Amino acid sequence: MAYTIPKKDVIKYGPEALKIFHLTIYEWIDNLHFVMDPREFLDNAAEYIAVARERFLQASWEGDGDIGLIWIPPFMLQQYANQDAACGVMVWHVKQVEDGISWLLSPIKLPFE
Repeated sequence: MAYTIPKKDVIKYGPEALKIFHLTIYEWIDNLHFVMDPREFLDNAAEYIAVARERFLQASWEGDGDIGLIWIPPFMLQQYANQDAACGVMVWHVKQVEDGISWLLSPIKLPFE
């Protein structure tokens, strides 16, 4: 296998950082095959999930669906290619079961409304 960043090195911030992440609501993210379980990347994933859950609930998420992670590769974020985001960005995601709306938490402003 070629080199890859170890999973435990992907998220380099504490759970409290999620409180200031950019929150975006998006319709519809229907390919969930690439949403990853935060527990694969964090020993203390429950702390992060609790903060993300609170942010999503404050933004009118109804509390259903599973909170996960979506990786955005650096070639999709060219404006960040020479910065810390050169490894891509891990976005927190939940998709509401009832109507399919997704909520996203990102450390950077995503390039769409």
